[in-house]
Amino acid sequence: MKDILYRLFENQYLGRDEARTILQNIAKGMYSDTQVASLITVFLMRSISVEELTGFREALLEMRIPVDLAEFRPIDIVGTGGDGKNTFNISTTSCFVVAGAGYNVVKHGNYGATSVSGASNVMEQHGVKFTNSVDKLRNSIDACHITYLHAPLFNPALKAVAPVRKSLGVRSFFNMLGPLVNPAMPAYQLLGVYNLPLLRLYSYTYQESGTRFAVVHSLDGYDEISLTSEFKVVMADKEKVYSPEMLGFGRAVETDLDGGATVSDAADIFDNVLNNRATMAQKNCVIANSAFAIQVICPEKTIGDCMAEARESLESGKALLTFKKFLSLNE
Repeated sequence: MKDILYRLFENQYLGRDEARTILQNIAKGMYSDTQVASLITVFLMRSISVEELTGFREALLEMRIPVDLAEFRPIDIVGTGGDGKNTFNISTTSCFVVAGAGYNVVKHGNYGATSVSGASNVMEQHGVKFTNSVDKLRNSIDACHITYLHAPLFNPALKAVAPVRKSLGVRSFFNMLGPLVNPAMPAYQLLGVYNLPLLRLYSYTYQESGTRFAVVHSLDGYDEISLTSEFKVVMADKEKVYSPEMLGFGRAVETDLDGGATVSDAADIFDNVLNNRATMAQKNCVIANSAFAIQVICPEKTIGDCMAEARESLESGKALLTFKKFLSLNE
């Protein structure tokens, strides 16, 4: 690792096979925490290459515990994290809205590394017991349209680096990898990224994978549709910049979307949204992300129709009932 780090410090790049081997070695515990932290730091100082990202991704997919949910043709809604905004769990909340609308969801998540509360934090706060039992996962998605995959249970490398990531508290290339290595390999994905270069990188990667996708980025730096500014949506066959006003929404401000200081705070906001007692900004943000997820699954539908489905799921209580059913199956 020492020689590799010297090369990287001199602005050299890893080859695809080399990147794959490095991540395999991380999973085997062959490097110290300090060496792993140094590797993470390199990719904060420069952009990751397509070859490096592909090699890291291949290693994680090769080592993963696979989950066959193909017949459900599910979607994952996920952000890379690392935008420094400490938003509430927008993607996770949107997953239950989309499931409440009758679409199958396989959420791949983890504990927060750069924010107070990741998806796994808010699930655990509600008493969810994580599992990698395929039978239990299949039963959940079959019964309530959603199942949850806690990332460290499905990939040894993600478990191995979790303490280092939490200690550093900054975004890393693992933020970039998480959305690409859902062990169920979902048919659809809505992915939020924190800058435009990543939006391009992911759109190229998805086009090669065969996944039907949308990559979204709010132009003021959010890794989701925040409604605080214009946002860009890239799909396989089109890309477009939207404003909140184009969707009939007012603009939010950063404080509207804050996730609070504790996991409990974030969980309270999550509950408020699903109980339809959140602020207008919180509710609108979840509806917007849910709508674009639905459009990934149903591209023939207008975004207006998709927003109507998302709103009905939330306001009718279907999303909340879905979450309650999910809890009964996963506690």
